[in-house]
Amino acid sequence: MDFSLAAANLISPPVLFFALGLAAALARSDLSVPEAVAKALSLYLMLAIGFKGGAAASEHGLGLDLVLVIGAAAALSFVIPFIAFALLRLTTKLGRIDAAAIAAHYGSISIVTFIAATTALESAGVPFPGIMVAAAAAMEVPAIATALLLARSGAKSGETVQGETPWREVLLNGSVVLLVGAFVIGIATGEKGFASISPFIVDPFKGVLCLFLLDMGLVAGRELRQIRKRLTPALLGFGLYMPPLGGSIGAATGWAIGLEPGGVALLATLAASASYIAVPAAMRLALPEAKPSLYLTLSLAITFPFNLTVGIPLYIKLGGWLAGG
Repeated sequence: MDFSLAAANLISPPVLFFALGLAAALARSDLSVPEAVAKALSLYLMLAIGFKGGAAASEHGLGLDLVLVIGAAAALSFVIPFIAFALLRLTTKLGRIDAAAIAAHYGSISIVTFIAATTALESAGVPFPGIMVAAAAAMEVPAIATALLLARSGAKSGETVQGETPWREVLLNGSVVLLVGAFVIGIATGEKGFASISPFIVDPFKGVLCLFLLDMGLVAGRELRQIRKRLTPALLGFGLYMPPLGGSIGAATGWAIGLEPGGVALLATLAASASYIAVPAAMRLALPEAKPSLYLTLSLAITFPFNLTVGIPLYIKLGGWLAGG
């Protein structure tokens, strides 16, 4: 790993604000971010990254590379949960439903981890294609389909599933709609549209990201406090080794479809990340028997900090090594 890049990421303001929130929650501070403010910050980040990606894609031009990126991303999202599920069943005592729900989170993506990776790439001077935003959007839903297949196949073993498949809710999930919608608007308006709102989506971006990650640190710390006694070494290990495994698969896929180093790093980051927004909402509807304390703690309190501090520099280095950067 490039330790200078890792050190720079560790002492970057977004990561340090996440650490502040985590420490405050573990210390039982009354520091909090109002829920309405946190939601507004999330909406801003998705709008900004989607629009910037669309504007960049418009300048880049849409063609076969976009089709390849979307297809590869969707395939990763569908396949990775099978791997995660098999590892969970092999190494832990989790039932099929809990294992399937957790696996869905690791096939889908954390858009904030993706945003943090783009920020790290920009700081390191590594270019990346705007069409990678389309990859992020393509990875939201297929993992949920895989998880439902895995969970419902457990009926033969006596594990029943009470929930209904929430396809409409999944496809119209706010994060998916805003990310895809902003990407399309960015394509439609292009460079002129980007220039007209750049004071809103460029200069304030890192500051908003810091405040959002402060809130994520607070949430992660509260989750850890509640479940630390149930977090077995096997589950903790999964939350730490699954990101590099998924990231390696994503990086190899990015290299295979001809992405440049920045694109490979971002596809690796997406494959390594774990959802804590869209998939938890879907699991509450589709698999209500699954324990939110397990899948939220793993994705938000274990994998998210790992990726933010150690994973992103690793995926950037891996992208450079594979794609010759």
